[in-house]
Amino acid sequence: MRYFSKRRYHSTNSMVSLFIFTLGSVLSSQVSNAMPSFTRQTGAACSQCHTQSFGPNLTPFGRDFKLGGYTMGGGTGTNAKLPPISAMITGSFTNTQKDQDPAGLQPGYNKNNNFTFDEASLFYAGRIYGKFGAFSQITYNGYEDKMEMDKTDIRFADNLDIGDHQMTYGVSLNNTPTVQDLWNTTSWGFPYTESGVKPGVGSSALIDGGLDAQVGGATAYTMIDNLLYLEAGAYSSFSNDFQRAFGFGKPDRNALDGPAPYWRVALQKDWKGHYFALGHFGMTADVFPGRDSSNGADQFTDLGFDATYQYLANTKHIFEVKTAYIYEDQKLRASIGPATGNTTLNTYKLNTAYTYDQTYGLTFGYNRIAGNNVGGGFPNSEYFTAELVYVPFGKTGSPLSPWLNLRTSLQYIGYSQANGTATAAQDNNTFMVNGWLAF
Repeated sequence: MRYFSKRRYHSTNSMVSLFIFTLGSVLSSQVSNAMPSFTRQTGAACSQCHTQSFGPNLTPFGRDFKLGGYTMGGGTGTNAKLPPISAMITGSFTNTQKDQDPAGLQPGYNKNNNFTFDEASLFYAGRIYGKFGAFSQITYNGYEDKMEMDKTDIRFADNLDIGDHQMTYGVSLNNTPTVQDLWNTTSWGFPYTESGVKPGVGSSALIDGGLDAQVGGATAYTMIDNLLYLEAGAYSSFSNDFQRAFGFGKPDRNALDGPAPYWRVALQKDWKGHYFALGHFGMTADVFPGRDSSNGADQFTDLGFDATYQYLANTKHIFEVKTAYIYEDQKLRASIGPATGNTTLNTYKLNTAYTYDQTYGLTFGYNRIAGNNVGGGFPNSEYFTAELVYVPFGKTGSPLSPWLNLRTSLQYIGYSQANGTATAAQDNNTFMVNGWLAF
């Protein structure tokens, strides 16, 4: 199995200096005025695109904006003429049921009860020119103590009528499989904010974060009659030099052996505020573990299925249910050996949410990861997440709109199983306070 280490954050003077420099530059620069760029461009409040006013979870309007390549207009005045530049900062407080091993934390952090300055990011998010648009993020990553290229999705999109059928079609160039997905099933999935010092589970499917920012790909997509969505493309690894230059080259990163096909199909329907979607996504890839090709490649086949329901007829009371299942067939011939390396990994996710007035939210999540014993251990983990959210800014008429968006949350994660064992799994139980400011 592949095991990904938990994030670790380093509190240094350089982090604070960089944050002050970034914040000061964005606030003072006439070119990159500090405000949410999508809101400026469209003239729509963040609550029109996002179910909780702020964060990755999208409404049908938000999915249409993404489908159209981030180029939708509608904004007026000076705000609409400004470049599509935005920024964000995130921070958190984390408490775990049992003190953590200090060897797993960066120097300067406590065994427990840690405050962390997690990220500072700059975005180009909006129209580039004409029918070309982009969502591109550069992040100061605390646990790596450096700048790095983050998730990027560059698109061309257009509309076409064929007889009585309406079609939106386009091309996405991106650096993370599923970052372009309209339903945010894996990338941008719940929970939307996390702490780097919290304990984490060790295994995940390749399509569920195993290639984040390590590859480049192109996919072609179409939405027919606002009902049927089709997408297909392929990914290839960035070179070692490219990864080092952009801040994400690490010895434990994987490399693809040849192109890795990716596909997505979904059906969606909105019945007077009752929105339903049912989909399938998948990927196959040959991977050199640790970028080492001396023992050949591991082979992965990921098959995912997801469903979404949203009640949006009355935006005072929004209900949502999202679920996903990923089956991964693994042939770990390079990392384990051909005799014992054949196994499977099963991932199941479910979350349900209620949002009042797009200001107060309550979300419950359930995650289960299960697989066979390979390499001397099981990857099995099971945990529950409960989150309370308060979003004071991000709606029409909000103070400082559209200059400021703020999301605050209380989050609790309870484990019944962690990394193959139920023994002492509760030691990983985690309480977090998160803050997320975008401007």
